[in-house]
Amino acid sequence: MDKFEQGDNSTNAITRRAFAATSLVAGFTLAAGPVRADAIITDSVGLDAGEVSVPVSDGKIPAYRAKPSNKTKLPTILVVQEVFGVHEHIRDICRRFAKLGYYAIAPSLYARYGDPGKYDMDHLQGLFTDIVSKVPDKEVMSDLDSTVAFASGDGANTAKLGITGFCWGGRIVWLYAAHNPALKAGVAWYGQLRGPATPSPLRPLYPLDLVNDLHAPVLGLYGGLDHNIPVSDVEAMRAALAQAGKLGCDLHVFMDAQHGFFADYRASYNAADAKEGWKELLAWMRRNGVG
Repeated sequence: MDKFEQGDNSTNAITRRAFAATSLVAGFTLAAGPVRADAIITDSVGLDAGEVSVPVSDGKIPAYRAKPSNKTKLPTILVVQEVFGVHEHIRDICRRFAKLGYYAIAPSLYARYGDPGKYDMDHLQGLFTDIVSKVPDKEVMSDLDSTVAFASGDGANTAKLGITGFCWGGRIVWLYAAHNPALKAGVAWYGQLRGPATPSPLRPLYPLDLVNDLHAPVLGLYGGLDHNIPVSDVEAMRAALAQAGKLGCDLHVFMDAQHGFFADYRASYNAADAKEGWKELLAWMRRNGVG
């Protein structure tokens, strides 16, 4: 049994066919508040970039894919969405990777449950109740596997496979590193490390539970001012990695950074730390065979 099947039952199994969302979030997310005037916008000149449809176990999900035009066999980066879904910031990150010679793809991992773009700051709790709380880890792992298969069929070099994710997606990076033995490297941006006292049956395990099962080195990038992920959790993860002999992993705490410090469209953005984190990400991917 896959670790992420723990607590699964027939009502949570991947059996649906009617997907609630068939396209990506339009524009930036409304749920994070006003968009910064200086949000980074990466053009698509020289790129083949746009929405694609990824076959999954029970249908198809939308995804955003960006790659250099007329090139194949490029190293592959899975980009895992923030809690707000695949909106313009996540699409822009895919284009940034493509400008550097990567095949980058961000699947919509909420597609079965609704459109996260319909929620604004005044209805943020509804996003969690209506959509986020219903997404099983088992399903996410399967959809990411399907996205890798799609990329391979689309000309990417998935033997050079990396993954990065932000916020909600940061936790998923750790989980996928424990799930896919073919993964070469992961970079988790402020992903939750420790689960609640009573885990959800849909999310039975957290990174601290999976340290011994990691197949690939993960770089964790965290903010010292993050009220959701205390530095004590990061230090607990550091100690657990050392005890498990996972010396290829690393953690960096940016002490002046908040949660979401890479999100250049949000008030939480920290330009200096975001730039340094991106530099570390690229070096990490190259060092571990994704590049």
